[in-house]
Amino acid sequence: MTSADAVRRDPRRPEGDPADPGARLTHRQVMTVMSGLMLGMFLGALDQTVVSAALRTVADDLHGLTAQAWVTTAYLITGTISTPLYGKLSDIHGRRVVYVWAIVLFTAGSLLCACATSIHQLAVFRGIQGLGGGGLMSLAMTVIADITSPRERGRYQGWFMAVFGGSSIIGPVIGGVFAGAGTLLGITGWRWIFLINVPLAAVALAVIVRVLRRLPHQPVPHRLDYGGAAALAVGVVPLLVVAEQGRAWGWVSPVTLALGVLGVVGLVAFVLVERRMGEAALLPLQLFRVRSFRLGTLLHFGMAIGMFGAMTTLPLYLQLAKGMSPMSAGLALLPTTVANVAVTLTVGRLLARTGRVKPCLVAGIGCFTAALLVFATLRADSPLWYVSVGLVLMGAGLGASLQSMTTLAQSEVPRSDMGAATAAVNFFRSNGGTVGAAAFLSVLFSLAGTWISERLATALRDGPVRRLAEEPENARLLSGVLRPDGGVDLEDSAFLRDLPAPLARPFLEGYVSAMQVAFLAGAAVTLLAFLVAVSRVPDLRLSDE
Repeated sequence: MTSADAVRRDPRRPEGDPADPGARLTHRQVMTVMSGLMLGMFLGALDQTVVSAALRTVADDLHGLTAQAWVTTAYLITGTISTPLYGKLSDIHGRRVVYVWAIVLFTAGSLLCACATSIHQLAVFRGIQGLGGGGLMSLAMTVIADITSPRERGRYQGWFMAVFGGSSIIGPVIGGVFAGAGTLLGITGWRWIFLINVPLAAVALAVIVRVLRRLPHQPVPHRLDYGGAAALAVGVVPLLVVAEQGRAWGWVSPVTLALGVLGVVGLVAFVLVERRMGEAALLPLQLFRVRSFRLGTLLHFGMAIGMFGAMTTLPLYLQLAKGMSPMSAGLALLPTTVANVAVTLTVGRLLARTGRVKPCLVAGIGCFTAALLVFATLRADSPLWYVSVGLVLMGAGLGASLQSMTTLAQSEVPRSDMGAATAAVNFFRSNGGTVGAAAFLSVLFSLAGTWISERLATALRDGPVRRLAEEPENARLLSGVLRPDGGVDLEDSAFLRDLPAPLARPFLEGYVSAMQVAFLAGAAVTLLAFLVAVSRVPDLRLSDE
């Protein structure tokens, strides 16, 4: 019998009884529990990206192109805010009942989204969906932490990280397929993005109700920290809105500055409330006295900046520079998924065998930083094999680092605070992802317009190119994007498909040059994370207890 299959038993209970709070489940029992948890995590992770490829189609159909960003922002805000609440609620009431409510909320939100008749309705319903989605991922990681030892944890969490990474990559592919379908069974294609969640959620709910029925749980007699939840919402919501909308409003506009100040005030109030609540706090501040938890959350935040920034920018590169459709761009990212799954499962076994987190953590963050540096050297005419090198490095880096960071953060946390701690990890990763996506896009569009104008002006000094631009059809296309002040309107890039190559090249080179700067900035952040991992993370051995 392996250590993973060993069972510590209360002598008063039958052998292998999972209701024993002191029992460790067998490998077969753990895998049974994971079958439902992975499906729940798949739903939550998929919905973070599946809408992105279809958003333009959805906005056109609902006549809300200018408000489309709120569809993403609403899900992000409610999912981020609810994550710590799920952790504390599950510590108090148990994982099963809270997980069931998360699935129910997510499913109800999905049905409402499929029935939306306006872009603002869809944004509200996405918020309801996010209330459920916030619990699907964090609770899955918490349950595995409950039923395994720290050393075994990496072995099983590797599967979750593979599901998380894979669903994040294939989300745009699925979204592109449904968005391009027109109608399916008499229903508008994009609505199936949400309807498909219903049967998947029903299966996940049936499995969860069955396999978590006798999950060991020792109730924590805490009251819920409503004041902390309110202060967190006041602090985080304005900052998330600024991260998503700041580029459109202007980073120094009155509304941006006002929301920024409100967010800071809310965060200060949150810290004061949490200090007063002590162990009953939504996010117990004493957790940050645990070195492994503090480092794990910090590294998650930094890596999420690079991860979500790259996942947001790479499809744009493939669609703009390579002329791919959203679905083709999603398929081109498959090397990342393959590398992610392979390395994730390998690292999980290494963690279970050796109990050493630091080597895998350092290697993973280093590999991901190398991937961002590869992307920072991409040109408009770079061959796909070169792009694939970066994609493989990215998948391998995420596969090695994500589960290692989560295992590190959980390794020294008391089981009574495991729900809050795991939720905190997901909370910081989600906020890091928001910052990363917003920062990459802000850098991209802030620089691209100027550089495109400069390159286009240079190109038009060439006689043949200037005559090409004066042809009626080409002049009509250019007039739609060239502003009277010499600037460039970047709201739509569809015209590039119809421009001759000499005229399209300045646009593509300007976009790609701006992307290079964004990737370099991301690499600088993950390099700092690498240095922290090398110098600050202890070379501890995970316990088998």
